[in-house]
Amino acid sequence: MNSPTFARRFAAHAGTSPSRWLLDQRLGRVRLLLESTDLPIDQISGQSGLGSAANLRRHFTRHVGVTPTDYRRAFRTRNGQGPPDRVV
Repeated sequence: MNSPTFARRFAAHAGTSPSRWLLDQRLGRVRLLLESTDLPIDQISGQSGLGSAANLRRHFTRHVGVTPTDYRRAFRTRNGQGPPDRVV
């Protein structure tokens, strides 16, 4: 199957382009790692397939709307027990 045919069939089935689907999967992995680990951004970028910390920050901020650090601060779980306590 050639590339245009694959992209067309993929989009018909998944509702998005192959590259967008892959980026969404990678950003989902980033979110999970930010929420559940203390790994530094450069290690998360490698484990998620985004290559570099700069690339991770650029894509994450563009698509999620906050920096990875702010996301981690807001959604980091403690021992898998849910979000941290919030002081209001």
